[in-house]
Amino acid sequence: MAVIEIQSEAQFSELTKSDPSKLIALYFHTPWAGPCKTMNSVFKTLADSKAADPTILFLSINADDLSEISEVFEVSAVPYFILIRNSTILKELSGADPKEFINALNQFSNSAPAAVAAAAKEEAPINNGVGNGAGDVSESEEALDERLKKLTAAAPIMLFMKGSPSSPQCGFSRQMVAILREHQVRFGFFDILKDDSVRQGLKKFSDWPTFPQLYINGEFQGGLDIIKESIEEDDQFFERALAA
Repeated sequence: MAVIEIQSEAQFSELTKSDPSKLIALYFHTPWAGPCKTMNSVFKTLADSKAADPTILFLSINADDLSEISEVFEVSAVPYFILIRNSTILKELSGADPKEFINALNQFSNSAPAAVAAAAKEEAPINNGVGNGAGDVSESEEALDERLKKLTAAAPIMLFMKGSPSSPQCGFSRQMVAILREHQVRFGFFDILKDDSVRQGLKKFSDWPTFPQLYINGEFQGGLDIIKESIEEDDQFFERALAA
């Protein structure tokens, strides 16, 4: 089954209710988030590899254009994947890690794992996306600095945190995600626990020793306490920072 790009709520409702026994893979994306460009290709490749399997449905959803659907599933970061069967959410994944999505699809798919593994080989690992794995241990300081510049500007609002928005691994990261969601801010994220080079390098890059760290338009804004103070001083902080 090829990827179906959802155009309306009515179409989404019809497709998801037509046969609840199918495994439904939802992919939420936006045109402005750089990591989505890579995951678009990954999602299509996987759908093409499953073209002959009638038990899986691949649905692609523009999180901005179809915000009503995004709100139903509480999607606040992209790329975002949800696997559903029989109206039950089996798995939620936030971030651009192809292997995580492929493993989840493999876990809940009725078809042979080899087919999904073959699709994975067609895509190169993401080296500068949001939520990617560990960096090259031989990476030079200059190369790391360049990678950090790309990462901090990967989305208009970029959060470097411990864990993912759906599963924060520390209380401070959880609070930052809650603030962003409360203000209905769409953001990209990077799990620093998956890449020690980024974790250590970002401390020097931002001249800030702790996490989470928030960037807007590639500019460091601060950690949790500073973001809280900024919002207290200006309830339009995010809008003004994006427009600056």
